[in-house]
Amino acid sequence: MATIVRTHTCGQLRKEHVSQTVQIAGWVNGYRDHGGVIFIDLRDRDGLTQVVFHPEFKEAHDLANKLRSEDVIHVTGQCVAREAGMTNPRLATGEIEVQGSAVTVLNKSQTPPFSPDEADKVSEETRLKYRYIDLRRPRMQHVLRTRYRVTKLMRDYFEKQGFTEVETPFLYKSTPEGAREFLVPSRIHAGSFYALPQSPQLFKQILMMSGMERYVQIVKCFRDEDPRADRQAEFTQLDMEMSFVDRDDVMNIIEGCVRIVWKEVLGIDVPNPIPRMGYAEAMNRFGIDRPDMRYGMELTDISDIAAKTDFGVFKGALGAGGTVRTVVLPGGGDMTRKETDGLAEWAKGFGAKGLAVTKVIAGGKLETGIAKFLAPIADDLIERTGAKEGDLICFAADSEKVVFKVLGELRQKLARDRKLIPEGQWKWLWVIDFPSFEFDPELKRWIALHHPFTSPRDEDIPNLEAKPGECIAKAYDLVCNGSELGGGSIRIHNPEVQARVFKLLGLSEEDARKKFGFLLDALKFGAPPHGGIALGIDRIIMHLCGTTNIRDVIAFPKTQNGADLMTEAPSQVEDKQLKELSLRVTGQ
Repeated sequence: MATIVRTHTCGQLRKEHVSQTVQIAGWVNGYRDHGGVIFIDLRDRDGLTQVVFHPEFKEAHDLANKLRSEDVIHVTGQCVAREAGMTNPRLATGEIEVQGSAVTVLNKSQTPPFSPDEADKVSEETRLKYRYIDLRRPRMQHVLRTRYRVTKLMRDYFEKQGFTEVETPFLYKSTPEGAREFLVPSRIHAGSFYALPQSPQLFKQILMMSGMERYVQIVKCFRDEDPRADRQAEFTQLDMEMSFVDRDDVMNIIEGCVRIVWKEVLGIDVPNPIPRMGYAEAMNRFGIDRPDMRYGMELTDISDIAAKTDFGVFKGALGAGGTVRTVVLPGGGDMTRKETDGLAEWAKGFGAKGLAVTKVIAGGKLETGIAKFLAPIADDLIERTGAKEGDLICFAADSEKVVFKVLGELRQKLARDRKLIPEGQWKWLWVIDFPSFEFDPELKRWIALHHPFTSPRDEDIPNLEAKPGECIAKAYDLVCNGSELGGGSIRIHNPEVQARVFKLLGLSEEDARKKFGFLLDALKFGAPPHGGIALGIDRIIMHLCGTTNIRDVIAFPKTQNGADLMTEAPSQVEDKQLKELSLRVTGQ
């Protein structure tokens, strides 16, 4: 095959190139025969160019007549201006075309299961199975280039801030805390396993104890969880850690990073500084620790006035030490009984026993739902919630934890379903002052709300064992439009405090030594105060590219059940491989 020369890409040619002989190559995106004159839309990663083959160039014309979608070709021809009225303003190359005088077929394509411009008409499963075709779409090419651009902006920014990128191991020690780990059997050490890291957390803390002071890494992490629309078992994060810092130092560095990324990619100014909100306020107002601030519909506590009714659901919740709260849906009075019953069933999925509702009608009256129980408090209820004629009031009555979960999710669902979220807005927020610990009634012990290496506030450490529920963590989450982009904290650098936290969480000294002995040892040899954060690269790209599906921003993602449809992973392995690893598969 002759050497392939390209003088231009398929997105570069303009009117200033008219009369030049050019060579371009790419995939056949479209084929049209107009009375013997053949038109080919040629596509590469840079764009489209229309190529015209006239019968006078017989050899080229005959070959062009046999071209079909996704054939790979090389074209030589003259760049000419399109005739008046034939330009295409939707294309960057729409004022010119190439008159093909020679064509080389580099590779014939079988009939593809779909063409790149038909991707929206086929199932996601089909697109993932034939991902190499799906990735030819200009949209996907844009996403991958944006992803590279963002990571480069981040690396350049952190280099200027004095950070050093350090690679941490993928084969790690199993420490089964939090999410499930992916385990990797060792051939050499029969019966022993590595784990793929859920985070470089302990390694980056060790780097701080090693005197690195400013570490950063764009790193793959792994969690054996059920994937969701915004989560994959294999994901990428921007991981950083700093020594001799407090919370504000870390948050300021991260603000500078996202400020540059949003400005360079979208031309959007991120607030300086980003507003902050305490965890308790976020939960009380929005029922969730990553509130979407682009719309209202805040939760209202009506426990005191609900206590004046004879409604059994209210009385039962309040009698058990719970709470009664509401969310008001503007204009929701037009919802049918079937729709509100559907909301009640949906709420059960979040631990609720149901969802009570009522509608506000003319004259400040209530009707439907539980209106008859609310008559004694109707005026107070409307005044407290700010509900207006035509609105729907939704009630949750249960423990505070269940009520927050139900109404926090309901608020978001109603806003999405009713299209109440303003487009084009960016609302940023730091959520701070999280509880350090919460009691797990099933495990019957305290668990860390973030992770066991997060430092409580200095003033809470003396009362660590006596009042763990009142300890506030030096933790912080970055939220954008209701999505958590990342979370971090100031770490425990005192070995005695770390040992106390492990003990509080139910880890015996022996278990702590077995799982985290290297960390406890390192803390004894001069550990500096340090803290950091991890930002989700995939979620950031989702925001920048305007998608809510994480699979749209990863080159080779997994499905909802963790499968790679293109490579057919995971797959079974040969018995010989299992024997080498001293493994046997059971339960098949």
